[in-house]
Amino acid sequence: MKSLAATAAAMVGMLTIGAGSSNAQAVPNPILYLTGTEYYTVNGNDFVRYRYDVFNKSAYPAAFFSAAPSLPPCGTNTNSARAWVDFFDSRGRRLYGFCALNSPNSLGSIWFAMPEGTIPPSYVYIEIIDRQTNTRYRSNLADTTM
Repeated sequence: MKSLAATAAAMVGMLTIGAGSSNAQAVPNPILYLTGTEYYTVNGNDFVRYRYDVFNKSAYPAAFFSAAPSLPPCGTNTNSARAWVDFFDSRGRRLYGFCALNSPNSLGSIWFAMPEGTIPPSYVYIEIIDRQTNTRYRSNLADTTM
């Protein structure tokens, strides 16, 4: 009986140690900032592209950006990424999204565009949606002017 109690106590100790020393890193909220604007024309229509970077993109696991064919597709793309990234204005209106970024470094070249002459929202934010766990990581509000 004594050895059974000692084994149970040792197992509880291992569980306690294991609970406090998880190998999984906590994923932070993204830190979004404007890197610049770009004027361009498509089919005779002029646009302004607002380019952004995520300062802490290296904190995101590569698994977020791997193909996830077991999750719902993005349009006809059946190999879209596990995590999608959406831009929103400060009132929560979706502006644009990415469903097939292929690495955390891709967060360094995200953007949304508006027709030239349109006043952009003063601030925007992104959400990184981990579709596998249904977890959303919301950024800070970032300026649309430099």
